This record gives sequence, C-alpha cells and structure tokens, in this order.
Amino acid sequence: MSEPPASVQPDSVESSKGTAPAPDVRPVVVFRNVSIAFDDKPVLEDVSFSVAPGETRILLGPAGVGKSVLLKLVNGLLRPDQGSIQLFGQEIANMPEAQLFPMRTRTGMVFQEGALFDSLTVRDNVGYQLISERVPDDEIDARVHEALRFVELDDTFALYPASLSGGMRRRVAIARALIHQPELLLYDSPTGGLDPVTSTTIIELVMKERDVYRTPSLMVTHRLQDAFILCTHRFDEDQGCMVPLPQGVTNPDTTFLMLEEGRLIFDGSLHELLHTENKFVREFLE
Repeated sequence: MSEPPASVQPDSVESSKGTAPAPDVRPVVVFRNVSIAFDDKPVLEDVSFSVAPGETRILLGPAGVGKSVLLKLVNGLLRPDQGSIQLFGQEIANMPEAQLFPMRTRTGMVFQEGALFDSLTVRDNVGYQLISERVPDDEIDARVHEALRFVELDDTFALYPASLSGGMRRRVAIARALIHQPELLLYDSPTGGLDPVTSTTIIELVMKERDVYRTPSLMVTHRLQDAFILCTHRFDEDQGCMVPLPQGVTNPDTTFLMLEEGRLIFDGSLHELLHTENKFVREFLE
C-alpha cells in the first residue's frame, strides 16, 4: 500500500507547536480475564494479554484450544461471558452492534481458507467493503489495484476465485483485509492447507505488512515453521523480499501466546518459548 495506516504519524511531521507528536503507545488490544463458553462448555477461561502498537503476536496451539474464538472476540464477532476487551482504547465487550461496525472497519481479518465469494470477481471481493459503503467506482478500482499490487496479484483484477490457486486465493484475502489500511490485522491460520513453498509466500506478505507499515497483528497458527520464520527474518524493501536476521537475533516485536484447554499458558518471546519448562508447550514444540 502506498500510505501507512492513518494512526501512524511519520516522525518528520511536526505539530503546530513545532514538535513532533508523541506516538500512541497505548495497547491496540487488551483482554482482561476474558471467559466464554458454548453449551456450558468452557472455551476460553480467564484470558488476559495485550497487543502493542507495531507488535505481531503469534497465537500457537493445536486445534480445539480456542484460538479462532479468541480472534472473533477481538473484533466483536463474539461476546465474552465475562471479562473486559478493549479495542483501540474502547471497551467492546458490551458495545452495541451499531457502534461495533465502525470499529471493525479499523481492523482487517484474513479468515481460514480465504473465505472469498465465488460469484464475485477479485475486484469485487477485495473492494467488497468499499462497494457496501458506496465509494465511487473509480476510487474502488484504484484502491483494489493498490491492494493487489501489494500482494503481487494485480493481473487477477477481473478474474473469479475459481480460476485461482489456493495460495492466490489466500493472497487475495490478504488484499481484501488491507483495503481499508487497517490499524490492526487478524490472521486466522493464513497458511492452513497450503504447501510449504506457498505458505512461505504468505508469511512473507505478513512480514512485509509488519516491517513496512508496522501494522500490529494477531496471527493464529499451528505451523511452527511459519512462526519461526517471522521471528528470524525481516522484509527488505530494497530487495523486495525477506532476508534472515543475523544469527542469534530475533525480531523483538514478534512474540508468542499459547493456549491449553482455553487457558493462556504462555506469553513471551521466542527465546522464552524455546526455554520454557511448561510440559504442554515443550511437547507442542517437539
């Protein structure tokens, strides 16, 4: 995308008083003692964590531990039974739907399997939200082209999802999530079901958004390789690809969360993850 999210202020911009505005250091997401159950079966219990500006949080764990449910709580698609959820500094746990909708437009979500509309072209899939907002067609076209260029799929503009490979569909889904230049990105297993080479391509796009635009994100995955690549590589704008960090160096803004039976059992860095004594975590890493 050619412009950073509206919440990001370039360091060189000065205020009317002649000094640069202080960056917003408030967490983008805050969970405090959040619990939710379905049919009296606990899914998340007493979960607390936060996502800071510019931070990428990787939510690890096997299927069935509540990862996708947690993502849906973040943007109000589900409501907690107990606890507090703050998004962009506002409490959303009991926020009316009419107020939640504009909050959701500040986030971008990449669903499992991409979740594209097969009856719509790539243009209309990526620009779906803009179409619903009655944005002029010329502006929609320009912004869709911009988003597709970011994921290197501009030539798919007029195609239908059925003509795309699985990896291409996932990249289109990322473009759709970026169309509003979101202040937070949510990735629900963005590489699920993809081969290793295609998965690496998707992770490179996640890394590009992290390093070029500093968009905070929360990514659900069970693929350790994807998580470790994000921690040990950076996106090089000059080369147009990801490159490894020096040996022993990891990205300080990429950290981990891990759930076991609905409870948060780990919150920390890659180094802490690899050296934890928690039995469940260690077995997952093996």
